[in-house]
Amino acid sequence: MAERTLFHRIRDKEIPATIVYEDDEVLAFKDIHPKAPTHLLFIAKKDSDFVPSIDDLTEQTAHVPGLLIRKAQAFAKAHGITGYQLKFHVGRDGGQEVFYLHLHFLSGQALNE
Repeated sequence: MAERTLFHRIRDKEIPATIVYEDDEVLAFKDIHPKAPTHLLFIAKKDSDFVPSIDDLTEQTAHVPGLLIRKAQAFAKAHGITGYQLKFHVGRDGGQEVFYLHLHFLSGQALNE
């Protein structure tokens, strides 16, 4: 496996994060440098689903972006968020800072917890 990242450590509860959603497959937490009233990061939890970036997808991990998108969609519906953006940053030149595939969920609506 590749080097452990900050998101591995968040996933494994080694460092704190404000977790807003978790199930067996996905973890979502607040971005520490939010660009919107609600700015979350969705990551896959299983080691078998780990991929550093969209550029590194394989046949075995091709399902991961769809998994993250479906979980973000369900999260939005469950929290009454009617408008949002979903983003993947790809590579350093594309703005990716942590090389653990993650989906940015941004909304102008604040999260009512």
